[in-house]
Amino acid sequence: MHERIEWQDLGSVPYDKAWRIQEELRVLRDDDAIVDRFLFVEHPSVFTLGKRDCSEDFLTSCDEIAADGIDVIKCNRGGRVTYHGPGQIVGYFIFKLSAMGLGVKEFVSAIEEICLRTLNHFEIQAARDEEHPGLWIKENKIVAIGLNISHDVTQHGFAMNVDCDMAPYRHIVACGIKDRGITTFARVLGLAPSQDEVKQHIIKHMSDVLSREVLRIT
Repeated sequence: MHERIEWQDLGSVPYDKAWRIQEELRVLRDDDAIVDRFLFVEHPSVFTLGKRDCSEDFLTSCDEIAADGIDVIKCNRGGRVTYHGPGQIVGYFIFKLSAMGLGVKEFVSAIEEICLRTLNHFEIQAARDEEHPGLWIKENKIVAIGLNISHDVTQHGFAMNVDCDMAPYRHIVACGIKDRGITTFARVLGLAPSQDEVKQHIIKHMSDVLSREVLRIT
């Protein structure tokens, strides 16, 4: 195997704080002060906007969104507006692409493969879509993917819907795709597995797909 990957579970972290942590780690990874780092997080309810102008993706007013206790934050990832909240597993990759010998498309494909294998373990049959990143069950997205890459180091990653509240999605056109919807493990299976169980399989498949040892750190 190549150089190891280290991973941490940060628990519930506000989006802006998690972003600062990623920025700090990216500087360290750029300097080779750390090896590739993977982070699990869960965010309090927040809408995040990618680098493009996607104000038209909001279906309700700022006041209505605020009344539901949902923050709105513009960040530096690719993609359009998406939702993060309790019951969703978010995975962030602070990886150096050249160290893995992967290009951007290959790395996105690897993330999709990790998530596909995880879903398959739970007998959820999802699929890629060439026009839209992420994973889909027919017309409904179950895994969203968005990255930023600077100085060969990645940031952001995926959001996997395990058992999150669907109500906040009434405020947005998720990922800017008007004719599609969102789904979760809970909706597909009737009862969602525990987040810890899902995370264990994500780590296992990350090791398999990337052919690297994945070690937990505190």
